[in-house]
Parts: sequence; structure tokens; C-alpha cells
Amino acid sequence: MKHLVPRHIDALKPYQSARRIGLTGRIYLNANESPWTNTIECKHNNLNRYPDFQPYELLNKYSQYAGISKKNILITRGADEGIELLMRSFCISGNDKIMFFPPTYDMYAINADIFNIRKIIIPLLSNFQLDLISIKKNINNVKLIYVCNPNNPTGNMFLRKNIISILKFIPKTTLLIIDEAYIDYAIENSFIDILNQYTNLVILRTLSKAFGLSSLRCGFVLSNTYVINILKKVLTPYPIATPISDIAVQSLKAGNIKYVQKNILKILYNKEFLVRKLKIFSCIQNIFLSQTNFILIKFFYSEIIFQYLTSNGIIIRDQSHKLGLKDCLRISVGTMNECQDLISVLSRFETKKL
Repeated sequence: MKHLVPRHIDALKPYQSARRIGLTGRIYLNANESPWTNTIECKHNNLNRYPDFQPYELLNKYSQYAGISKKNILITRGADEGIELLMRSFCISGNDKIMFFPPTYDMYAINADIFNIRKIIIPLLSNFQLDLISIKKNINNVKLIYVCNPNNPTGNMFLRKNIISILKFIPKTTLLIIDEAYIDYAIENSFIDILNQYTNLVILRTLSKAFGLSSLRCGFVLSNTYVINILKKVLTPYPIATPISDIAVQSLKAGNIKYVQKNILKILYNKEFLVRKLKIFSCIQNIFLSQTNFILIKFFYSEIIFQYLTSNGIIIRDQSHKLGLKDCLRISVGTMNECQDLISVLSRFETKKL
């Protein structure tokens, strides 16, 4: 059977999602999920029929929410499908190149490895901003550029002027893909307002984060009609299940959007509270500025702290293996009770250490 597997797949290291890693506890602050359950329900008696390829009502609702035309939207199974769909649609295996900027979301690199696409890796600067000089030097023949903004796992926004600069100096044959999975926590920084100004701009969105629908797997690709129509050629015949579409439509109704916006404000309040409390701990070297629902923290002896939190039932995400993030742990912002619990456990650690 080993002879059936292409060499690049045999060597592939799969993405280690929060669930795949398999750590269990009582408080989960490791996957940047909303800590609140969305109570939307759906009932269907027509599941014997295939769903619409692109459900009209869902397109209409997201069009209203995002403020763009339905013809500029493609519904996908989470933003993750959008990431790989763009590679499948525009890149030739073994020939074309993509560019991305670590430390960032791992699925840009992993999808490139799956499709045997060359990777141009431009590390972020020490302040977690984009290295425009290196990007410009290495842009030749790059088909796709992936920018996670706000960035995961660093939590920061990239300077708007720098992203605009990239759009201006890259060739029209290069797509700039801005992954806005976390943009609902800093919606004023979205690039959706210039989507119609650049034919090579693509934006990825999701309902997994602020909308509290991670298990739904519903995302959106936003771009010009040419890009959307190319992606439609490659997308599977029935990508969005009827119950998923129905729940997504309900989540985009005015009442639920207000509920989501209130939860965003609670997350931002809890984050401010958490950062303020964590600043007093001697085990912390640095708390990085975040415009998301998580914070990245550089610890002294991070491995010991990670194990201590895990042993106390608090599951967070170790990022110390990533480029430039030695001794860094990422913590999702939870409910106020979860934040206080985290602080209490860290306080016990400090007391024990002393």
C-alpha cells in the first residue's frame, strides 16, 4: 500500500487541531471558540433531497451582514475550505508558489504541502508586522499570498497601509487573500470596503468565532465575480448541508446579530480584565497586544506552566514550537468565571513556586 501514497503525502505532518491533540479538562481555552452556546435550532423533513449548491437565503443574509453583493460571495465549509479551494483552483502542483508570513495559521503551509505547491515563507518582523522589503524581493511568480488579519496566533492587526502597499506593488496575476476569521472582534479594520477596488483581493470569513458556531463549519469567500465563478467550478456539488444553511440563516437575523455583538463586547471586557490581572504575575515575560478573542503570552518556564494548567483542568494552546514564539502560550478569552479560574490557578502556581 505504501507505493500508492505520493512521497509528499507520506511525509506530510497533519494539522494538530485542538480536538486532534486530544487534551481534556474542565475549561477549554485552546481553540479560540466562543464560550457561549448558540441556542439556534432547526428541524427538517426534506433531508431526502440534495441541498442547493449555494443556498439563496444564506447568500442574501450574509450579503446584508457584510454589505456586499451576493454575486461576490461563495459559501464554503468554514474558512478552511476557502483556503484550500483557492490553491486547488489557481495553483499547478509542483510548479506554482504561495506566500505567507509565520508565525501564522498553519493551514496555509499544510495545504501547500498537500497539493505539492512551493512555499515562499517570509517571517514577520520582531514587532509582528509584515516585512515589506522581503515580500517585494520574493514576489516573482507567486500566485497566492495569505495574510491572516488579525493574525493567529499573535493576535495583532497588520498596519493597513502596509497591506494596501502590497496590493499596489504585486502583479494583478497574484491574489492577496486576507483571512478575516477574527475580524468581528475588530470589524472597523476589515478590508471589505476596498474589495471592489482591487480585482486580485480575496477575503475569507467564518461563523466559527464570534458567532459561536464552530461546529457548523460555515465560511465565506468574498471577491470579484471572476474569482467566485472560478471557485464554483472546483467546489464540490453540494457543499452546504440543509441544516447548516438553515442555522446559518437564523444566526444572521437581526436578533441574533445583536446577541453576537453583545457577546463580542463581553469578550473584549473579559480580555481587558484578564490582561490587567495577568500583568502582576512574575512568571509572565510579556503579554502581546491582541485585537482578537485570545491573547498570546510569553512565559518564563512555559512548559511547566502549560503542564500545571493542564493538570488543573485548564486547556490552553502551546505555541512555543512556532517561529519566533519560544516560551509562548495562547489563551482564548472565556467567560468571566473562566478568566477568574485561570487567574486563581496561576496564583496557586506562583505561591507554590515561591
